Amino acid sequence: MLTGKQKRHLRSLANPLEPIFQVGKGGANSNLYKSISEALEARELIKISVLKNCLEEKQQVAEYVAKHTDSEIVQIIGSTIILYKESAEKKKIELP
Repeated sequence: MLTGKQKRHLRSLANPLEPIFQVGKGGANSNLYKSISEALEARELIKISVLKNCLEEKQQVAEYVAKHTDSEIVQIIGSTIILYKESAEKKKIELP
């Protein structure tokens, strides 16, 4: 579980990042979870964009993805979800 201070730090690091995944009409599925898990292992911090044609709520999508990828939701802002998961091999981000 991330503390408020850690979330603030991660939000500041995520600010310049562009979303690398989009969740659309098909919603979140096992292929998406696998791809997100791999990206989290490589980058630790990613943004996901939820498109307007997505049938699920942003909060639901964020919870499903976080649950299936064992990651933490840093923030949901607008249609963007920011996720963090500490990398086992390529640790880059030091949390306060």
